[in-house]
Amino acid sequence: MAIPNIVSVSSIYGTTVNSVLTTTLTTTLVTAASDKVHKMNLIRCANITDNDATVTFDQEVSGTHKIIANEITVPANSVVDIIDKSNGFYLQETDLIRGGCSAADTVDCTISYEIMDDA
Repeated sequence: MAIPNIVSVSSIYGTTVNSVLTTTLTTTLVTAASDKVHKMNLIRCANITDNDATVTFDQEVSGTHKIIANEITVPANSVVDIIDKSNGFYLQETDLIRGGCSAADTVDCTISYEIMDDA
């Protein structure tokens, strides 16, 4: 396993995944494939109910979990960007993003990223 050299990438694939957050923080939302790096551009949370909810996201790096956002309030019937292109970060091979919500089926989550490969 080698981390791709992002100076000489041979391909960049734009990807978006959508999830409904549950009350389990250990739910994996994105996993970077071996020999790839993901440039995380957006984590957007849309509260689809009439009640406020909180969301938490973490990143697993080599088996260690670090909080990206902890108990961020997403007001009723509104949208909150946890990260956007101005404060994105890289997810290296086999690292992952997990997320959860204070109430199941309350928040829809959209994650947008670029998969980079130097093969």
